[in-house]
Amino acid sequence: MGKFDGKVALITGGARGQGRAHAVALAREGADIVTCDIAGELESVPYPLGSEAELARTVDLVESTGRRCIALMGDVRSLQEMENVAARAREEFGRIDFLLANAGIASASPLASMEALQWQEMIDVNLTGVFHSFRAVVPHMIEQDYGRIVATSSIVARMGAKNSAHYAAAKWGVIGLVKSLALEVAEHGITVNAVLPAGVNTTMIHNRATYRLLRPDLEDPAREDVLPVLEGQGPGLMEPEDVTAAVLHLLSDTGGFLNGEAMTLSAGLSASNAG
Repeated sequence: MGKFDGKVALITGGARGQGRAHAVALAREGADIVTCDIAGELESVPYPLGSEAELARTVDLVESTGRRCIALMGDVRSLQEMENVAARAREEFGRIDFLLANAGIASASPLASMEALQWQEMIDVNLTGVFHSFRAVVPHMIEQDYGRIVATSSIVARMGAKNSAHYAAAKWGVIGLVKSLALEVAEHGITVNAVLPAGVNTTMIHNRATYRLLRPDLEDPAREDVLPVLEGQGPGLMEPEDVTAAVLHLLSDTGGFLNGEAMTLSAGLSASNAG
């Protein structure tokens, strides 16, 4: 018996990283999974985004637990595509109990030289994409008088970071969106929370563009060149499963009194920040 037997979770950005970790952990606890990913590229993102092959791998991992998994192409920048994903979930399973608005991108630039496209794609994915995910699923949750929603924000939202003003702004916006929706839907038995992780050991950090940002003194830095820098920044990188542990608590019955919260996961990195 799993703690989420009979539940259905919709997860955006499920091809790899945190989205995949959430999907597999929920399946192990008895939930069926519907996940989506763009499975394509964006011009302003300097690393490969999730692929169809990676999305298929998520399906394999979920199904190895004995649970069902439906994987769809879905771009969170489109409300219509997110409504299609939600409709497919309801068609297959009859309900959506959990929404994990996890899809996100990262890029870097000083604000003074940031291209308009870089700003716009960041806001479109990391903030508007969360709104689209909420908008597609919340009416159904209201109908069934139950739901658990968790959005992925970032510690950068509260602390800021050089060369990441667009990222910080989008992730701060997610917190405001979460808190506002929590007030609107609490009477329907729905909770809405955000997780704010520090650095997570995923492709969003492990890519050549980020390596060059971390080690500008090297022409072509490799993973081993940046590990000392990453390990020297507070707690170092957490694993996707570390974020999953917090997400599972927010989805559980014991997390029912957590609503409108912005849960920071930084191992003390943000202890001196009052934001």
